[in-house]
Amino acid sequence: MLELIHNDDVLVAVNKPAGLLVHPSKIAAGEKEDLLTQLRLQTGRGQLRLVHRLDRATSGVLLACDDAQTHAALGHAFERREVDKRYLAVVRGWPVEEAGEIDKPLSGEARHSPVKPALTHYRVLARCQLPWPSGRWETARYALVEAAPQTGRYRQIRRHFKHLGHPLVGDTSFGKGEHNRLFRMHLGVHRLLLHARSLQLQHPQSDTPLHLQADLDQDWTRVLALFELDPAVLGRTKG
Repeated sequence: MLELIHNDDVLVAVNKPAGLLVHPSKIAAGEKEDLLTQLRLQTGRGQLRLVHRLDRATSGVLLACDDAQTHAALGHAFERREVDKRYLAVVRGWPVEEAGEIDKPLSGEARHSPVKPALTHYRVLARCQLPWPSGRWETARYALVEAAPQTGRYRQIRRHFKHLGHPLVGDTSFGKGEHNRLFRMHLGVHRLLLHARSLQLQHPQSDTPLHLQADLDQDWTRVLALFELDPAVLGRTKG
């Protein structure tokens, strides 16, 4: 059963598990499960539609609504950057700056799609150096970062941190296979370490502030221990 973060007459927010498609896809025609179908069945709201998307490999807050008017209003809010989006990610290496921005235009998902402006703000939350031999090095360095995308380009955070020289751990498209294997071997973590931690926006009906936060799963609990961080520092974790 999906974990509901928020559920009212207008909106439903869910904590998407990593590895679950958000909706049926021709690209993954053999898949029998997707989040939108499950959410409609679980809530009994057959007209629910997703307001935005998350990659299959990404976990965290995902927002849905029933009617076209609300869907359009929320879509405009995302486009006007009126929705604050925060992600947690683990990246290879230590970024030089404690906080900064990645300003690099990106193309879309479709082949030969036009390049558009793309901007991601980030800050380093913690660093660790582990006794895991990596290439010619005897240790491996990682950073826990908070990323706040200011635009919504295709796989923006993943592509931006690759551009910075600090790809995400668990990223099979833009990351480093050696570091992905280290996390599988030492922690049993077989997923992309990217979590849509929170959304802040104005409720489209009441116009009151709405803060949605997605709990961290047990994979993330094990990862945070590497940084000697209590999960409570970043909020609740799921047991």
